[in-house]
Order: sequence, then C-alpha cells, then structure tokens
Amino acid sequence: MRPVETSNAPRPAGHYSQAVVHDDIVYVAGQLPIDPENPGAPAGDAAQQARQALTNVARILEAAGSGLDQLLQVTIYISDVSHWGEVNRVYAEVLGAHRPARAVVPVGELHYGYLVEIQATAAVNRS
Repeated sequence: MRPVETSNAPRPAGHYSQAVVHDDIVYVAGQLPIDPENPGAPAGDAAQQARQALTNVARILEAAGSGLDQLLQVTIYISDVSHWGEVNRVYAEVLGAHRPARAVVPVGELHYGYLVEIQATAAVNRS
C-alpha cells in the first residue's frame, strides 16, 4: 500500500490520505470543492463545486500515476437531489466519452455546507 499526497489538491482535514494505491488500483478519498490555492474562496453553485471537486480528483489521480480516463468507479455525494442535473452536466463535460461506473447519492448535509463531494477508484499506469 502506498499513500498519495499532493499539494495540488486540498490537504486532508482528518485522519486519512488523499488517496491510497494498492496493486494497480488507486482509491481517492472524498474530495470537497476546495481550491487548494485559495481554500477560503466561496465554492459557488453545484456546477462550479462539481468542477472543482473533479479537478481535485484529477490532480490526485495524476500524483498517483493515473488519470480521469482511467476511472473505474465514481461516487458523487450531493446535498440535494435538485443538484443532480447540474452535476451530471459538468461530469459529462469533464469526462467526455469515458463512462466509469457511477452512483450519485443525495445525502442531505455535507461537511462545511458544501453541495458536492466526489470519491473515486481508478486504475494506475504500470511503470
């Protein structure tokens, strides 16, 4: 097992790693829509938050030797089902033709009042 850490994504706020690689799989912890270069900035609407959370996932995947095109499974937590359409639109724009397995889970309240959190599993490039 190898923990993954990059300064290009938000630092963990608790007792966890940004991601962990095991064998040829990277497991990315839930990513909130925090801009690591400006963590106090307002997060915006659900679409903006989805884009930032996906950016954080992409940066962590890159640090792990992977990428969005190698996503296997994604879980998107949203604070209200009304955000589903906006989040789905951004997700489709960012991922393009790639369609990993996915779940969108309305959960009510997310930490710090965010609207979106994204957790992912991806294949890792073999060196």
